[in-house]
Amino acid sequence: MKEQKTKISKTKTLVESALLVALSTVLGLFPLLQMPYGGSVTLAAMLPICIAAYRHGLLWGFGSGLVYGVVQQLLGLKNLSYFSTWQSILAVILLDYLLAFAAAGLGGIFRNRVKRQNAALSLGALTALTVRYVLHTVSGATVWAGLSIPTGAALIYSVIYNATYMIPETLVTVLAAYYLGSVLDFRRALPVRMAQGNGQSQKKADALFAAAWLLVTGAGVADVVLLAAHIQNAEDGTFAFAALAVPFLGSFWMAIAIVSSLALIGACVLLLIRQKILKKTA
Repeated sequence: MKEQKTKISKTKTLVESALLVALSTVLGLFPLLQMPYGGSVTLAAMLPICIAAYRHGLLWGFGSGLVYGVVQQLLGLKNLSYFSTWQSILAVILLDYLLAFAAAGLGGIFRNRVKRQNAALSLGALTALTVRYVLHTVSGATVWAGLSIPTGAALIYSVIYNATYMIPETLVTVLAAYYLGSVLDFRRALPVRMAQGNGQSQKKADALFAAAWLLVTGAGVADVVLLAAHIQNAEDGTFAFAALAVPFLGSFWMAIAIVSSLALIGACVLLLIRQKILKKTA
């Protein structure tokens, strides 16, 4: 009987993980913004995998992330056509797909280390996407150098290029993780809504969080648009990474910094107001 219950439990976990991988895939199919040389800003496509890791442990999380990476690789097979050696192809598959998305398994690393679920899930998502960013940066500075990344100063260009979409993607995912971790209890066998205080106050708190999330997401998309417009040649549509090497003051970097700073300040203010509302109803 015990063995049968164990099999049923594993089957449920497998089915749930498969559904979360499917959800991640769907979220990734409709990016908010697509970068010219790979990478995009999505509606927190890696978050479902992070949730799988938080609910069922790192092993299930890494497994789900690996499957998600395989799916992403199949959707991006054309990227392998740029390489002629098996070593380069293998490096791209590992760094840009399998390992990059398997990193979502780190989403559950803080479950038993941080008491508050929203904080644990947010920190896990931040860790997962940071590791993914590092892997993309290494890939850009090595495998893609001379192709989509200039050979000279490949590392700095890779750091900048991958940051243009990974920073907004990380912010969106972390905020979404914090919100979902605040309203749904993922530690239960079946996620349920957490007990809340005054209903009207909770609606206000939810609206403030949504506004903060939209503000950060909008700023991230605006930053990427500003960057793409600056490095793209208006006549032939090609992209010149050399345009990134410009002084900070008086340049488009200043515009990006202003947009990002205002959005982050505004989001922080909204979240502080939300926190005060929730404290009053606690």
